Amino acid sequence: MNKEKRNIQIVAETESKYLTKILDKEDVKHFKSLIPELKDTWMKKQVFRTDTEMRFSVLTDNKYGTKAAKYWQSVREQNTHFENLIQLSFEARTNAVEIKKLQKKIDKEKDPLERELFEIELEQKIYEQASNELVAKHRMREVAGWAKLKKEFNDGSFDDKDVNTHQAESYLYRLEQMKACITPATPQAEVANIVGQLETLKRVRKSGELLPQMKKKRIKHGHR
Repeated sequence: MNKEKRNIQIVAETESKYLTKILDKEDVKHFKSLIPELKDTWMKKQVFRTDTEMRFSVLTDNKYGTKAAKYWQSVREQNTHFENLIQLSFEARTNAVEIKKLQKKIDKEKDPLERELFEIELEQKIYEQASNELVAKHRMREVAGWAKLKKEFNDGSFDDKDVNTHQAESYLYRLEQMKACITPATPQAEVANIVGQLETLKRVRKSGELLPQMKKKRIKHGHR
């Protein structure tokens, strides 16, 4: 993606002359002097999560204690950003058409005040487009980041085609971790929910209700 598409310096410089309506002259002068720095800040600000945050904040060991659990959560995270990226593409295309329509309106408008309103709306749409393009860049970064993590966790030890096959093991670990964190101050409803799910999962594992998928998992990975 061309960085010039996301260059807001021109927008900032254009808007600076109108800031006199809401700022005093000294503040406007200070703002103008900060435009290069503000452009740099806007470009490098954090949008969404870093690789570090993906690993310790999203894929926490107490919630996703197995490689399978981390892999499948990575699938969910990647898909969320993929879908949002596609939606953002539709929004950006719509915005681009609206920009063209506004440019036509400005060319045809005879009333100076109406033209001025269209020009303000156009400047706002141009800024929105730059914002969309910056967000899209970071959506793509997350899509690629989760692809990297999926590859890292997928070591062949679990079924990467059916999410159901890992859940009995992964949820058992997760619920046991949650139970270990229960204190006298933990709300009774939360305790009941954790213990209820844990005991139910243990029962269905023991009773054989999960036998078909557990058997499928063993056969897939060579355990008979």
